[in-house]
This record gives sequence, structure tokens and C-alpha cells, in this order.
Amino acid sequence: MFTGSSLEDNTVDGGSAALYTKQENELFIMNCDIDGDMENQVEMEEKTRLINQVLELQHTLEDLSARVDAVKEENLKLKSENQVLGQYIENLMSASSVFQTTDTKGKRK
Repeated sequence: MFTGSSLEDNTVDGGSAALYTKQENELFIMNCDIDGDMENQVEMEEKTRLINQVLELQHTLEDLSARVDAVKEENLKLKSENQVLGQYIENLMSASSVFQTTDTKGKRK
């Protein structure tokens, strides 16, 4: 039925060889099915549809995996920036007299 190679050598009654692409071979087989067994054609169409659906789902999964990786990377970057900003704010607060802790026990009478 289908060959693994993309080109097939076909000779007819000792005539010259003709090279057909895999797509042309598939069209030929489909035409034979129309003449022969319609059930096989329906089965082949269903298989083709399922294969295309699987390929589409694989591409979708690849896209989603790439997106997850990008979001993880962005999350790590934001966490790092958040730590830097937190340390910066902590340093500003410790350097400012407004945020200094006061000893309330010593000042009471």
C-alpha cells in the first residue's frame, strides 16, 4: 500500500520507469479505492483525520510547554527583582530616623 520512501519506481510492461511522489501514490491509491472498496477509503480518511488531529495536538502541547517554560523563567526573574527591592526598602528604612525603633521604657517617667 504505502511505501516508506518518498519516491517509488514504477514500470509498466517493460516500459520506461516513472518516478511518482508519495503524494501522487496516495492519490492513486485513493482513486483505486473509489473503484474498489469504499469502506477502505472511508477508513483511510478517518486515519488521516486522526493523524492530523494528533499532529495538531502535539503542536499545541509543544506551544503550551514553551509557554510554561517562559512563564517559569519570568517568575524566577520577578522573584529575584522582588528580593532586591525588598532589601533596598529594608536598607532605606534602617537608614531613616523616621523608621528607627525607639526605647519607650527609658523615656517614660
